[in-house]
Amino acid sequence: MPSDTVISLDAMGGDHGPPVVLGGVRDYLRQNDCTGLAFLVHGDEVAIRAEIVRLRLDDAPIRIRHAEKVIASDEKPAQAMRRGKGSSLWNAIEAVKTGEASAAVSAGNTGALMAISKLILRMSAPGLERPAIVASWPTLKGHTAVLDVGANVGSDAEQLIEFAIMGEAFQSAVHGVARPTVGLLNIGSEDIKGHDEVREAHGILRSGAVDLEYHGFVEGDDIAKGTVDVVVTDGFTGNVALKTAEGTARFISTLLKEALGSGLQSKVGALIALPALKKMSRRIDPNAINGGPLLGLNGIVVKSHGGATPQGFASAIRVAVNLARSDYTAKVAANLKRLDAVFDHSEGDKPAGETVQ
Repeated sequence: MPSDTVISLDAMGGDHGPPVVLGGVRDYLRQNDCTGLAFLVHGDEVAIRAEIVRLRLDDAPIRIRHAEKVIASDEKPAQAMRRGKGSSLWNAIEAVKTGEASAAVSAGNTGALMAISKLILRMSAPGLERPAIVASWPTLKGHTAVLDVGANVGSDAEQLIEFAIMGEAFQSAVHGVARPTVGLLNIGSEDIKGHDEVREAHGILRSGAVDLEYHGFVEGDDIAKGTVDVVVTDGFTGNVALKTAEGTARFISTLLKEALGSGLQSKVGALIALPALKKMSRRIDPNAINGGPLLGLNGIVVKSHGGATPQGFASAIRVAVNLARSDYTAKVAANLKRLDAVFDHSEGDKPAGETVQ
């Protein structure tokens, strides 16, 4: 099964396992030009083959790698690392390390996926403690990449700039933005606003030391506006912002359903507005933007939502394929090299670029 791009899939991860993972492969193959693409699927061979037959994927470019072990959704990261070797999740990532696969996708346990990915692939940037999670955020202009949204609770200036570098390359590779604009999330747009780390990162990015289209500080309401293509923040703030947005979306959706079903006139109005409502629903459907790469690894690993539908898993596959076939890795490496010239790691990480006092 010769191919240019091989995507390694953890078939046992997530809420539904092989039916969703193989269903995602089917949906991806139906919707995309898959010349030179193949899949290496890890997990229970009997269950995987049953899905291949059910979904009529006998002629699809799929190779199965049987795995006895499965990492449970509630398994602690430390425990997963101790007993994970030989599991479907572990083997899917190991295929990236050995070069057998170009990227890996899993809907499994987030903590275990992050810990095992870091253990096997290692980090590409000296300042990062763990991979950053990026979210593709629906906006009025399309999608904005927001990172970190949960992995690194606190981040210093160097880490924030590393997030900017990786987020910019991700936005270009996955969403096709030629020269993404980057903003630092802050409590105001003035130079004096924010804590020391964000102001220090702002000064270095503004100096042009790293090859990015830097916009400056942005505020929370700028995310949904699409003011910039990439919004950078620490994992604590990013996760709070993400959960707040998800909760607000559910709140508005509930109010809308209650209002449209409150009486005969409302129901008739809802029927008339149905095409527009469906269009809006597609724009904010989590399955349409599913797939968050763990950025900062020496390899491509994409996290799918555990409860994703087959169409949602297909979206995660699309992210993996786009990253694998782009210049993402080379672009990040080039800018991280420039960043090394700014931060002299041999002198206690003192920045050489401009800082804002």
